[in-house]
Amino acid sequence: MKIKELSYLDRPYEKLECFGAETLSDSELLAIILKTGTKDKTVIEITQELMSKDKENEGIMYLSNFSIEELTKINGIGKVKAVQIKAVCEIAKRAAHKKPVLKEKIKTPEQLSLLFMSELKYKKQEILKTAILDSQNRIIKTVTNSVGGLNSNTIEIREILAEPIKCSAAKIALVHNHPSGDCTPSKSDILFTIKVNDACKLFGIELIDHIVIGNSLFSSLKRLELF
Repeated sequence: MKIKELSYLDRPYEKLECFGAETLSDSELLAIILKTGTKDKTVIEITQELMSKDKENEGIMYLSNFSIEELTKINGIGKVKAVQIKAVCEIAKRAAHKKPVLKEKIKTPEQLSLLFMSELKYKKQEILKTAILDSQNRIIKTVTNSVGGLNSNTIEIREILAEPIKCSAAKIALVHNHPSGDCTPSKSDILFTIKVNDACKLFGIELIDHIVIGNSLFSSLKRLELF
Protein backbone atom coordinates (compact mmCIF):
# COMPACT_ATOMS: atom_id res chain seq x y z
CA MET A 1 0.00 0.00 0.00
CA LYS A 2 1.30 3.43 -0.95
CA ILE A 3 1.10 6.44 1.40
CA LYS A 4 -1.54 8.07 -0.80
CA GLU A 5 -3.67 4.94 -0.50
CA LEU A 6 -3.87 5.30 3.29
CA SER A 7 -6.86 7.04 4.79
CA TYR A 8 -6.33 10.79 4.94
CA LEU A 9 -5.70 10.97 8.70
CA ASP A 10 -3.35 7.97 8.67
CA ARG A 11 -0.88 9.84 6.48
CA PRO A 12 1.94 11.37 8.59
CA TYR A 13 1.81 14.83 6.98
CA GLU A 14 -1.94 15.16 7.32
CA LYS A 15 -2.00 13.62 10.80
CA LEU A 16 0.55 16.14 12.04
CA GLU A 17 -1.32 19.03 10.44
CA CYS A 18 -4.65 18.03 11.99
CA PHE A 19 -3.64 16.72 15.40
CA GLY A 20 -0.16 18.07 16.11
CA ALA A 21 3.34 16.59 16.01
CA GLU A 22 3.01 15.08 19.50
CA THR A 23 0.39 12.60 18.25
CA LEU A 24 2.78 10.96 15.78
CA SER A 25 4.89 7.93 16.58
CA ASP A 26 8.67 8.05 16.15
CA SER A 27 8.38 6.07 12.91
CA GLU A 28 5.76 8.49 11.54
CA LEU A 29 7.90 11.52 12.38
CA LEU A 30 10.88 9.88 10.74
CA ALA A 31 8.77 9.07 7.68
CA ILE A 32 8.07 12.78 7.22
CA ILE A 33 11.81 13.49 7.21
CA LEU A 34 12.73 10.65 4.84
CA LYS A 35 9.75 11.38 2.54
CA THR A 36 9.98 8.44 0.12
CA GLY A 37 10.13 4.68 0.23
CA THR A 38 11.18 2.15 -2.39
CA LYS A 39 9.27 0.27 -5.04
CA ASP A 40 8.79 -2.53 -2.52
CA LYS A 41 8.22 -0.61 0.73
CA THR A 42 6.50 2.58 1.78
CA VAL A 43 8.56 5.02 3.80
CA ILE A 44 6.39 4.20 6.83
CA GLU A 45 7.22 0.50 6.50
CA ILE A 46 10.92 1.36 6.31
CA THR A 47 10.80 3.56 9.40
CA GLN A 48 8.66 1.07 11.32
CA GLU A 49 11.25 -1.61 10.58
CA LEU A 50 14.00 0.74 11.74
CA MET A 51 12.29 1.57 15.02
CA SER A 52 11.29 -2.04 15.69
CA LYS A 53 14.94 -2.78 16.46
CA ASP A 54 14.85 -0.35 19.38
CA LYS A 55 14.75 -2.86 22.24
CA GLU A 56 15.69 -0.34 24.96
CA ASN A 57 12.92 2.16 24.12
CA GLU A 58 15.39 4.95 23.40
CA GLY A 59 13.22 6.41 20.67
CA ILE A 60 14.77 8.36 17.82
CA MET A 61 18.06 8.57 19.74
CA TYR A 62 18.43 4.81 19.32
CA LEU A 63 19.42 5.50 15.72
CA SER A 64 22.38 7.62 16.85
CA ASN A 65 24.14 4.33 17.65
CA PHE A 66 24.41 3.57 13.92
CA SER A 67 27.08 4.93 11.60
CA ILE A 68 26.13 6.10 8.10
CA GLU A 69 27.71 2.93 6.73
CA GLU A 70 25.62 0.74 9.03
CA LEU A 71 22.41 2.59 8.15
CA THR A 72 22.98 2.16 4.41
CA LYS A 73 23.09 -1.62 4.89
CA ILE A 74 19.41 -1.52 5.90
CA ASN A 75 17.03 -2.25 3.04
CA GLY A 76 15.48 1.01 1.85
CA ILE A 77 18.09 3.31 3.41
CA GLY A 78 20.50 4.90 0.97
CA LYS A 79 23.25 7.40 1.72
CA VAL A 80 20.95 10.43 1.55
CA LYS A 81 18.45 8.92 3.99
CA ALA A 82 21.28 7.79 6.28
CA VAL A 83 22.62 11.35 6.41
CA GLN A 84 19.10 12.67 7.10
CA ILE A 85 18.72 10.22 9.99
CA LYS A 86 22.05 11.25 11.50
CA ALA A 87 21.04 14.90 11.21
CA VAL A 88 17.72 14.25 12.97
CA CYS A 89 19.53 12.44 15.81
CA GLU A 90 21.95 15.32 16.25
CA ILE A 91 19.11 17.86 16.31
CA ALA A 92 17.31 15.75 18.95
CA LYS A 93 20.49 15.48 21.00
CA ARG A 94 21.14 19.23 20.90
CA ALA A 95 17.52 20.06 21.70
CA ALA A 96 17.59 17.75 24.71
CA HIS A 97 20.90 19.03 26.04
CA LYS A 98 20.37 21.41 28.91
CA LYS A 99 23.52 23.39 29.48
CA PRO A 100 24.30 24.09 33.11
CA VAL A 101 23.02 27.55 33.94
CA LEU A 102 25.58 29.83 35.47
CA LYS A 103 24.76 30.62 39.09
CA GLU A 104 22.29 27.72 39.22
CA LYS A 105 22.23 26.41 42.78
CA ILE A 106 22.91 22.69 43.14
CA LYS A 107 21.00 21.05 45.98
CA THR A 108 20.85 17.33 45.11
CA PRO A 109 22.74 14.67 43.11
CA GLU A 110 19.62 14.34 40.94
CA GLN A 111 19.81 17.98 39.96
CA LEU A 112 23.51 17.73 39.18
CA SER A 113 23.05 14.60 37.06
CA LEU A 114 20.21 16.13 35.04
CA LEU A 115 22.40 19.03 33.99
CA PHE A 116 24.76 16.65 32.21
CA MET A 117 22.63 13.58 31.45
CA SER A 118 21.46 14.43 27.93
CA GLU A 119 24.94 15.56 26.90
CA LEU A 120 26.85 12.55 28.18
CA LYS A 121 24.60 9.48 28.20
CA TYR A 122 25.06 8.66 24.50
CA LYS A 123 28.80 9.37 24.29
CA LYS A 124 30.92 6.44 23.17
CA GLN A 125 33.98 7.66 25.07
CA GLU A 126 34.30 8.54 28.73
CA ILE A 127 34.21 12.29 29.24
CA LEU A 128 35.11 13.91 32.52
CA LYS A 129 33.66 17.30 33.39
CA THR A 130 34.09 19.53 36.42
CA ALA A 131 31.36 21.83 37.70
CA ILE A 132 32.94 24.74 39.55
CA LEU A 133 30.79 26.20 42.33
CA ASP A 134 30.83 29.04 44.81
CA SER A 135 30.20 28.71 48.55
CA GLN A 136 26.42 28.69 47.97
CA ASN A 137 26.63 25.71 45.58
CA ARG A 138 25.96 27.94 42.58
CA ILE A 139 27.64 26.95 39.33
CA ILE A 140 30.31 29.42 38.23
CA LYS A 141 31.36 27.49 35.13
CA THR A 142 31.91 23.98 33.80
CA VAL A 143 35.07 22.53 32.32
CA THR A 144 35.75 19.44 30.18
CA ASN A 145 38.86 17.82 31.62
CA SER A 146 39.37 14.74 29.50
CA VAL A 147 38.03 12.43 26.82
CA GLY A 148 38.92 8.76 27.24
CA GLY A 149 39.61 6.48 30.17
CA LEU A 150 39.31 7.86 33.68
CA ASN A 151 42.36 7.19 35.85
CA SER A 152 45.06 9.18 37.59
CA ASN A 153 47.71 7.91 35.18
CA THR A 154 46.17 9.78 32.25
CA ILE A 155 44.60 12.73 34.07
CA GLU A 156 46.73 14.98 36.23
CA ILE A 157 44.93 16.05 39.39
CA ARG A 158 46.49 19.50 39.05
CA GLU A 159 44.79 19.86 35.66
CA ILE A 160 41.42 19.34 37.32
CA LEU A 161 42.13 21.85 40.09
CA ALA A 162 43.81 24.50 37.93
CA GLU A 163 40.58 26.21 36.82
CA PRO A 164 38.79 25.99 40.21
CA ILE A 165 41.83 27.57 41.88
CA LYS A 166 41.92 30.27 39.21
CA CYS A 167 38.20 30.96 39.82
CA SER A 168 38.68 31.00 43.61
CA ALA A 169 36.09 28.22 43.78
CA ALA A 170 34.77 27.02 47.12
CA LYS A 171 33.51 23.70 45.76
CA ILE A 172 33.62 21.43 42.73
CA ALA A 173 31.70 18.41 41.47
CA LEU A 174 32.99 15.77 39.05
CA VAL A 175 30.76 14.24 36.40
CA HIS A 176 31.66 11.54 33.91
CA ASN A 177 29.89 8.92 31.80
CA HIS A 178 30.15 5.18 31.26
CA PRO A 179 29.65 4.41 27.54
CA SER A 180 28.48 0.90 28.51
CA GLY A 181 25.35 2.45 30.03
CA ASP A 182 26.11 0.93 33.46
CA CYS A 183 26.43 3.74 35.98
CA THR A 184 28.00 1.58 38.70
CA PRO A 185 31.24 3.27 39.88
CA SER A 186 34.33 1.24 38.97
CA LYS A 187 37.30 0.68 41.23
CA SER A 188 39.30 3.23 39.23
CA ASP A 189 36.42 5.74 39.58
CA ILE A 190 36.55 5.37 43.35
CA LEU A 191 40.35 5.57 43.63
CA PHE A 192 40.43 8.58 41.33
CA THR A 193 37.75 10.36 43.35
CA ILE A 194 39.61 9.76 46.60
CA LYS A 195 42.79 11.27 45.11
CA VAL A 196 40.92 14.32 43.83
CA ASN A 197 39.20 14.74 47.20
CA ASP A 198 42.53 14.60 49.06
CA ALA A 199 44.02 17.19 46.69
CA CYS A 200 40.98 19.45 47.06
CA LYS A 201 41.44 19.55 50.83
CA LEU A 202 44.98 20.91 50.38
CA PHE A 203 43.54 23.94 48.58
CA GLY A 204 40.49 24.45 50.78
CA ILE A 205 38.11 23.26 48.07
CA GLU A 206 35.24 20.89 48.82
CA LEU A 207 34.47 18.04 46.44
CA ILE A 208 30.70 17.84 46.84
CA ASP A 209 30.13 14.80 44.63
CA HIS A 210 31.23 12.64 41.73
CA ILE A 211 28.37 11.66 39.45
CA VAL A 212 28.66 8.66 37.12
CA ILE A 213 26.19 8.79 34.24
CA GLY A 214 24.91 5.71 32.44
CA ASN A 215 21.95 5.22 30.11
CA SER A 216 19.44 7.61 31.72
CA LEU A 217 20.63 6.51 35.17
CA PHE A 218 23.30 7.84 37.49
CA SER A 219 25.27 7.02 40.62
CA SER A 220 26.43 9.48 43.26
CA LEU A 221 29.72 8.47 44.90
CA LYS A 222 28.92 10.87 47.72
CA ARG A 223 25.56 9.27 48.40
CA LEU A 224 27.20 5.84 48.25
CA GLU A 225 29.80 7.09 50.77
CA LEU A 226 32.67 6.03 48.51
CA PHE A 227 34.90 8.98 49.39
